[in-house]
Amino acid sequence: MSEQYFSAEPSSADVRRRLTVTLQGRETTVETSNGVFSGSRLDLGTSVLLREVPEPPAQGVLLDIGCGWGPVALALAFASPEADVWAVDVNERAVELTAANAGANGCANVHAVTPDQVPGDLRFDAIWSNPPIRVGKEALHELLMTWLPRLKEGGAAYLVVQRNLGADSLIPWLATALGDGYDVSKYHSAKGYRVIEVLRH
Repeated sequence: MSEQYFSAEPSSADVRRRLTVTLQGRETTVETSNGVFSGSRLDLGTSVLLREVPEPPAQGVLLDIGCGWGPVALALAFASPEADVWAVDVNERAVELTAANAGANGCANVHAVTPDQVPGDLRFDAIWSNPPIRVGKEALHELLMTWLPRLKEGGAAYLVVQRNLGADSLIPWLATALGDGYDVSKYHSAKGYRVIEVLRH
């Protein structure tokens, strides 16, 4: 990969491709492109996350951190059509694709935005994310500590991380960084991935 998918403005040509993927049990046609995460398929980690997480709240405010072309945000919107779904990415092409894919699939409850466009006082009932591990540990920690403390009391976050990219060390780090009031644990393991659960009391 010549450029990182977490660039704000990808330099690669914006060549759109159509994919058909299964999200929340329904066949879904989406557009993807170069310069966004997993632009040619549904990433394995995302598949593990979507298969293993519990159902999101039917209502409330839900967040997808690092939305890419939108599979997690669309899954949240399909599962909870009455909820408000925020899909966040620093990559402007990813945000544009997620907005287009949400519109094409009738998900009017998806807000695809860059991080600075999320209202500062917004709190989340649930967070689902396949976070951008390859940004590096320091940037990843900063990203997670930007969003996870914005869980509402009683809220839950689910993150999927490859085991060989530091999933097991991330669990105790998160527990320490978030402190009292949160429980952090391994929720599920599959295909070399861990699904990490963060609960706010």
